[in-house]
Amino acid sequence: MRPVLSVLLILAAAPAPAQEAQPLGTWLTPAGDTQVRIARCGAGLCGTVAKVLAGETRDVNNPDPALRGRSLVGVTLAGDMRPAGAGWEGSLYNFRDGKTYSGKLAVKGPNALELSGCVLGGLICKRQVWSRVN
Repeated sequence: MRPVLSVLLILAAAPAPAQEAQPLGTWLTPAGDTQVRIARCGAGLCGTVAKVLAGETRDVNNPDPALRGRSLVGVTLAGDMRPAGAGWEGSLYNFRDGKTYSGKLAVKGPNALELSGCVLGGLICKRQVWSRVN
């Protein structure tokens, strides 16, 4: 009984494992023209445009003509991102071409968030790194 009690006391005193880095917060796109806020939404994470700093401010490339006049602020770019491996997987909307891609988010450091969007079942992918604003 004593050995079991000793092991339990050692485990209780051990530091808790570090939590995986969370992408929550506001991020700046590589072009420096858009800030995106990543926050919890339902069981996953979502990223919405928080601020447009330069360039087009309307969703002019949206495939739905009725949405082309809407402001980009508030548009969801990363939707229903769920934990997967060392990051999150879900959908990524690219307002520059009006297309939605299968995508991933992965924190690459305290101030770096890597996004990758793919087509054709992951055969063709593009990635970019966003910088943390806060």
